[in-house]
Amino acid sequence: MSAERASAGPVYLVPIAGLFGAVLMISLVLAGKIVSVGGLTFTAAVIVFPASYLFGDVLTEVYGYPSTRAVVWTGFLAQALWILAYGIAAALPPAPFWPHQAAFEAVLGATPRLALAGLAAYLTGEFLNAYLLAKLKRRFRGRGLPARLVASTLVGQGIDSALFIGLGFGGLYPVADLVRLALSIWALKVAREIVALPLSVPLIGFLKRAEGRDAFDTDTDFNPFRLRG
Repeated sequence: MSAERASAGPVYLVPIAGLFGAVLMISLVLAGKIVSVGGLTFTAAVIVFPASYLFGDVLTEVYGYPSTRAVVWTGFLAQALWILAYGIAAALPPAPFWPHQAAFEAVLGATPRLALAGLAAYLTGEFLNAYLLAKLKRRFRGRGLPARLVASTLVGQGIDSALFIGLGFGGLYPVADLVRLALSIWALKVAREIVALPLSVPLIGFLKRAEGRDAFDTDTDFNPFRLRG
């Protein structure tokens, strides 16, 4: 049954990729709000953005690194298109009876620097997470899934947070404040990954059985810029 399911093609890959993209687009909007809760300071994107790593883990663990690579680049292009489309919309003159131009720019606007910082952090963090998860899976022969999920997230989210804060806000605020902000965001993302383990581990198990797939990336080319194979 598993072989027949696998030969028929993946059933859940497209929905997972769609949810991955939705999380990225929602994060672009929520990142415009800075939140302070319990002494921690972070962007509101933390509400949903860690889910992108959950979906990335599912893609790598079940479908393999090449599938993750394709979805990550698709998400990158979707974000770039959103930023471009917003820039055009913001530049168009508002109708005389529409008084919300300033609010539109304030809520949805992102400076080119922040946009580039976010895209660079996203690509680096997602690819590091997928690479480490695939390598750890081969190293431990598929065992220790919860530990592998957390370990890859620690590195991927750490680099993601450091790059976004450093590239986006470096030189604008005191270094100590930026370090605290990056550490707060990193801690929250990793905590979300740990809290989500009771969901992510059974979900991965279900998908492996349903799809008849359990990728080990034995002969995979891990070059993030190789879009085929």
